[in-house]
Amino acid sequence: MLTVDDYGAIRRARRDGMSIRQISRQFGHTRKTIRHVLNHAEPPLSTTRDRKAPRLGPVEPIIDQILADDQAAPPKQRHTAAQIHRRLRDQHAYPGGYAQVQRYVLKHRRHHRETFIPLGHLPGQRLEADFGHIHVDFPDGRRLVPFLVTAWAYSNAPFALALPFERTEAILEGMVAAFEFFGGVPKEVWWDNPKTVATLILKGRERQVHPRYAALASHHVFDPRFCMPARGNEKPDAESTVKAVQKRFATPVPCVGDLDELNKRLHHWCLTERDRVVRSLVGPFTIKDRLAEDLAAASPLPERRFESCVIHPAVGVDKYQSVAFDGNRYSVPRPFAFAMVTVKGFVDRVAIISQGQVVATHERSLEKPMMILNPLHYLATLGRKPGSLDHAPVFRDWKLPACFAELRARLERQHGTGAGSRQYVRVLQLLAEHPLTRLGHAIETCLSEQLETAEAVIRRTKALAAIEVAKRPGSPPPLESLTPTQIDVPLPDLSRFNQLLGGPGDDSPISVFFA
Repeated sequence: MLTVDDYGAIRRARRDGMSIRQISRQFGHTRKTIRHVLNHAEPPLSTTRDRKAPRLGPVEPIIDQILADDQAAPPKQRHTAAQIHRRLRDQHAYPGGYAQVQRYVLKHRRHHRETFIPLGHLPGQRLEADFGHIHVDFPDGRRLVPFLVTAWAYSNAPFALALPFERTEAILEGMVAAFEFFGGVPKEVWWDNPKTVATLILKGRERQVHPRYAALASHHVFDPRFCMPARGNEKPDAESTVKAVQKRFATPVPCVGDLDELNKRLHHWCLTERDRVVRSLVGPFTIKDRLAEDLAAASPLPERRFESCVIHPAVGVDKYQSVAFDGNRYSVPRPFAFAMVTVKGFVDRVAIISQGQVVATHERSLEKPMMILNPLHYLATLGRKPGSLDHAPVFRDWKLPACFAELRARLERQHGTGAGSRQYVRVLQLLAEHPLTRLGHAIETCLSEQLETAEAVIRRTKALAAIEVAKRPGSPPPLESLTPTQIDVPLPDLSRFNQLLGGPGDDSPISVFFA
């Protein structure tokens, strides 16, 4: 193949007076080739031409059919070039080599590769969301932590929040935090198809949305959108934000005390990212400049904050005063035993509601199975079952100030084990109405004054409560000041009844006796 340098040398030889025969002899090319060079200043851009394939040609329709059938097959069960070559050799007596088949398959697939149209989203229109994972060093060791990211499609402004898990309540909490971080709500929020958001994939882009995510979309007035299955490229900004957190934030591996500290660092990183310059197809831009346009076109935050929780209505309370949620059981007070309640599961807590009122709140446990019990919920039952004081873990593991154990020991020493335990139970039942600090103060005072009875502790606790109420600003005056002024009323003179019993004109007294 002649190069452009060969073309130049031949044309210069002709310029210097050499004949075509002489040039042909000197450069070793035919006179036809020399004439072609003299008529063209440079070689043609492409010298490829279709060549006949006597061996592959007869089986090309077979290859085309195999590749067409692969379009309906699962992605991991489609033919490779090597498998096609084996089929042609074994089933169709193909005499050719593998390289010919490989070149044909590559040419076919290149012609059928998907192409794309450059997109340009409007400000405030689209927010993309996704989950990622990073390793983090905590005091108890290294753990893999999931984190939720969101990114505006117009400005690429990121938000990231580390969460304990990827359930629906975590997604709700992360989305609400993202909206509050940006101070606005987009017209659309795009996810792929996690079952915690899209519970069922229907035809095309139609989805059956999780009821709580649908409630979030209604509360913030955005349109829930979803990518086609296995098409993560439809939300490239969220995908690139996940990689940015992993590479730019989490490298080297972060070392933090807890999840809150990790989220503070992520929050700071998201703010610093706003100064980054993005090199896009339409030219470079600074994230914070475009974010201002995003927020100007976005919808405002709603007045009321959305409850980021999943709701389980009509959950029955069992005989142990507990309800089931996420593989664990959580206690409720005695009045709600055997009733139907509503359980709300948040990322960090579990709330139990009856008739619109929160009757119990617990810190959510991620370990399973567990019983998360509040001792205060069982004080009413303890009055009827004082023996449970030493045999129920909810009381045996109750961490109380040392003065409580001292009071119980003195009560049992003075009144006996059974009677002393019952008096101690009466003292514990005060915690249903009084805070632990107040009751502890009352117990310490009674112990110092050798007043070792439940009645003394009860009176002292109520007196401390009255003193605290009196010290509050704007509190009513104490009961002593409300007592009316004392009035002295003289006793009646009973001798006057004798005058009523005597006859007219009889002034002598008459004695009356009461048997």
